[in-house]
Amino acid sequence: MTNVTTPNDDSLLWRLAPVIFVLFWAGGYSFAKLGLPHIRPMTLLALRYGLAVLVLLPLLLFYRPQWPRGGRHWGVIALSGFMIQCLYFGGAYVAMQNGMNAGTTALIMALQPILVAALAPMVGASRGSRRLWSGLVLGLLGVLIVILGGKTIGPSPWVAVPFAIAALLAITFATLFEKWHGRRTDPVIGGIVQYAVGFVVMAPIALSFGLGSVNWTGDLFISLAYLVLANSIVSISLYVGLVQRGDATRISSLMYLVPPLAMLLAWAILGEIMTPMAMAGMAVCVTGVWLVNRAGRTA
Repeated sequence: MTNVTTPNDDSLLWRLAPVIFVLFWAGGYSFAKLGLPHIRPMTLLALRYGLAVLVLLPLLLFYRPQWPRGGRHWGVIALSGFMIQCLYFGGAYVAMQNGMNAGTTALIMALQPILVAALAPMVGASRGSRRLWSGLVLGLLGVLIVILGGKTIGPSPWVAVPFAIAALLAITFATLFEKWHGRRTDPVIGGIVQYAVGFVVMAPIALSFGLGSVNWTGDLFISLAYLVLANSIVSISLYVGLVQRGDATRISSLMYLVPPLAMLLAWAILGEIMTPMAMAGMAVCVTGVWLVNRAGRTA
């Protein structure tokens, strides 16, 4: 986003960034599930974004970021935040609130890498090779095997489907938008703006539908702490940074690893069953992502 001083692409941080991103993003499903029995989804999102802003604001006292230059730059940060924080997370949460199974939601979101690959030439990227497309299809197959193996696919009310599709399109276009506009933004400034946008949009929605009772249990506190620090601050910053520094299709392919890792973490954190078929699907996902990354290096 802005031309700020950032770590080089070969620095230790950016070599580890894909691993950290996938682990933290995948953990969000389990920790959200931990908190949702005690709070309504839109209220959870509003609190998550408001707390994220409060965590980031004090950093401005100790460190001087390079601020965005001009109204257009501020606008692209805000628009990116709206697509990711409001449309993507909001759509996915509302879909599940309206009865869509979590596994079905995850499978729909797993279409993102293929959509990014298909649309990437529109923002100046080259067309994918056979190896890249083979990896994308293999990754999607692995996700399907994982979800079927975990028996988490189920019928969904039609009212939930448009919200899930809206969420899928939002994260797809946010990824392409980040690659297209070419501006690098300081992660603290970007985070504050994006979460402020998320809070301003989600708080009135939560109020209009009624906040409902919030049961302030230990599980909810743990859920909020993880969603604010690991998901909202670390994961989103790394994802945007990775897209800005690399190929959008290759980075999006990491999303294939999220459903299997989410199930593995749910097994460890929540005690949910992890079947041998799901483990086999995880191996297929990893192979698909490996092919996509190998295609990116040899292109």
